Amino acid sequence: MARILIVDDDAGLRESLAETMRDLGHEAALAENGEAALAVLTRQRCDAVLLDLRMPGMDGIEVLRRIRARPTPPPVAVLTAVPTSANTIEAMRLGAVDHLAKPIGRADLAALLERMLASAAPLPRQPPPGETFIGASAAMREVQKTIGRLADQETTVLITGETGSGKEVVARAIHRYGKRAEGAFLAINCAAIPADLLESELFGHVRGAFTGAHADRAGAFRAAHGGTLLLDEIGDMAPLLQAKLLRVLETREITPLGGRPVPIDVRILAATHRDLRAEIARGRFREDLYYRIGVVPLAVPPLRERLADIVPLAEHFLGLAGGKRLAAAAAARLLAYPWPGNVRELRNAMERAAVLTPEPVIAASAFDFLTMGQDEATDDGIASRLAARIAAGSDLPGAVAWLEAVLIQNALAATRQNRVEAARRLGIHRQLLYAKLRRYGLGEASGDDGVSEKRTKDD
Repeated sequence: MARILIVDDDAGLRESLAETMRDLGHEAALAENGEAALAVLTRQRCDAVLLDLRMPGMDGIEVLRRIRARPTPPPVAVLTAVPTSANTIEAMRLGAVDHLAKPIGRADLAALLERMLASAAPLPRQPPPGETFIGASAAMREVQKTIGRLADQETTVLITGETGSGKEVVARAIHRYGKRAEGAFLAINCAAIPADLLESELFGHVRGAFTGAHADRAGAFRAAHGGTLLLDEIGDMAPLLQAKLLRVLETREITPLGGRPVPIDVRILAATHRDLRAEIARGRFREDLYYRIGVVPLAVPPLRERLADIVPLAEHFLGLAGGKRLAAAAAARLLAYPWPGNVRELRNAMERAAVLTPEPVIAASAFDFLTMGQDEATDDGIASRLAARIAAGSDLPGAVAWLEAVLIQNALAATRQNRVEAARRLGIHRQLLYAKLRRYGLGEASGDDGVSEKRTKDD
C-alpha cells in the first residue's frame, strides 16, 4: 500500500480522488493548497503526489519545482482543467510523470499510479517563462509532453510531419526549454540551398578554398556553437553531404572546405516531410544516417487531426493581423476544411481574410476561397469524411471530437445561432453545449462573442 498526497483546492475533488485511492488499495493524504502540501511532505513520507495546477497562492508549477528540489522527491503528476502548451511542457520538463486534463477516470488513474510508483525522473534546470506555441488538442499535448522530456537532453531528434505542420516550431520549443536556451538557434533548410553551396553553408570554408572564397566562413555548425542547429528537410540532402554529416555526428568535428578538423559543441535536430524509410528503399537516403539522426523520432500531426487547435490558432493569427474575430459560421467553415497546407495555410488564410474584411468580425463568406466542395457539408459528405478519417487511422477521441463540432455547427446554423434551440435539437443540456463551444474554441458562452443567443421563456 502506498501513501498518495492529493493537492487540490476543490474539496469535492480531493475527497473523490481520495476515495478512489482507497478503492485502489492506497492511503490518501490531503492538502488544499501548495503550502499545505509542502508541510505534509515535511511531516511524513508520501510515495506519489497528484497535484492541481491552478490554486490560490502558490501555483502547481511552483509546488512541483519545490518538490523536485527535495533530496528524494516523490513522483508527481499534474492534473489541470486548463492544459496549455506552456504548462504541459514546463511540468514535463520539471520532472512530472505526466500532465493530465481533468476529469480523469478510475482506470486511467490506476494506470497513472502504477507508472508513478515505478518512476524516477531526473531533476531539471530552471525554466524559461511564456507560451511556446498554440496547441491544446490531445495530439499536440502528447507532442508537448515529449518536448518536455527531451528539452534537457543532448539526444538527436528527428521531427517528422507534413509541410506546414509546425516542425520548426517544435524544434524551437525543444531548444527554448532546454539547457542550451541561452545559446543560438539556427535553422538551415537543406532543400532551399543548392548542394554545392550547402556544404560551405554548413561546414564553412577557409579563404582561397575555391574560386570566390575571398574570406573565411565559419558555417552553421560553428555559428550554433553552444546552441542548437536544426537541419530542416534533411530528406532532400545530397548523398555526398549525408556521408559528411554522418561523420560529424560520430566524431563531433567538422572540416571546413580547405581547412582542418574543428571540434563542435552543438545539439543537432533534424526535420523532414519525407518518409525516410521509403527514401532509403529508393537509395536516396543513407540507412546509417537515418538511425543516427532518428535516435528519438517525434511526429507532428497534421492540422486536420488536431480539430481542437484550428480555431485557437486562427484567432491567434487574427490577433497578430490586427485583432479581428471570427463569426461562428466562419469557425465552422474552418473546422470543416481539411487544411492540406496545415498551419502555414491557416495562417495565410487568416492574413488574407483580415486584410480583405473591413468589419471587426469575419464572416464565413471571407473563406469562400477555400476550395472544399459543397457536397462535403451535407450529411452524406459528413459521413464520408468521418469514414475517411477513421480509415486514415484517426483515434476515437479525435473522430468523436470532429463529429461533435460539425454537428454542433450544423445545429447552430439551422437555428440561426439560437444556442438553446440548438441544444434541444442535439439532445444535450444547454450548459453542456456551452462547455463544448468553449472546448472547440467556437466562442464564449456569455453571448458577447459575436454570436447571438435568443432567450426562450424557459431559459
